[in-house]
Amino acid sequence: MRSKDQAVGGNAKKLLGKVAVITGGSTGMGLATAKRFVDEGMDRVFITGRRKDALDAAVAEIGSNAVGIQGDVANLKDLDHLYEVVQSSGRKLDVVFANAGISQIGPLGSVDETFFDLHFNVNVKGLFFTVQKALPLLRDGASIILNASIATIKGFPGISVYSATKGAVRSFARTWTNELRDRRIRVNAISPGHIDTPIFESWEKGEALTKIKDELAKNVPLGRLGDPDEIAKVVAFLASDEASYISGIELFVDGGVAQI
Repeated sequence: MRSKDQAVGGNAKKLLGKVAVITGGSTGMGLATAKRFVDEGMDRVFITGRRKDALDAAVAEIGSNAVGIQGDVANLKDLDHLYEVVQSSGRKLDVVFANAGISQIGPLGSVDETFFDLHFNVNVKGLFFTVQKALPLLRDGASIILNASIATIKGFPGISVYSATKGAVRSFARTWTNELRDRRIRVNAISPGHIDTPIFESWEKGEALTKIKDELAKNVPLGRLGDPDEIAKVVAFLASDEASYISGIELFVDGGVAQI
């Protein structure tokens, strides 16, 4: 049995004793990151999710180091509740992974106000206030990681609204790096490529979904979709002291698809 200070792979665990918040932590990249954080020695991970059943299942999968708080990042009262729970734990935050997001297909001519607001409320407003409301609880020298997308630089058809929201996320990483410099808080964005997560299930089902995934994989130089844990490893690195001199960047984790 591994001792607490032994690492995955035999090295010292790089997140030993730290505390984090992960929004959208009940599935996909958020869940994979929460599990990775705990494997890397994190003491407490607060995760959010909109669906109680998925959130409860995620907490059971992660283990006793996880605390689940049901809520929607687009609802500021839910965010207030999240940080009330964090504050009541008596611990300062070392890491915030603003991960919660939504992505739906909507060609320019078909987008209505509801569709537009849905994406901006979650991906921009929700992310903005997730970070803003965390500030009083963050340690100086903490790490903030924002989940952006390769859509910040790629012009994929049918996702213009989503792409615009992720462009805003990239901008936040730049401006907040400057705004938080006196507190030595690092702010970085990760931009995943085609990662095999449940978000695709909002696009298609069954054979049509399989076809979409196969077509996406063909466009990736590495020839496959990414795994959520491959994102989690990068987030864990940026959350750790190993990334102590990295701030303001956009790190593409995409198998090369946005780079060539």
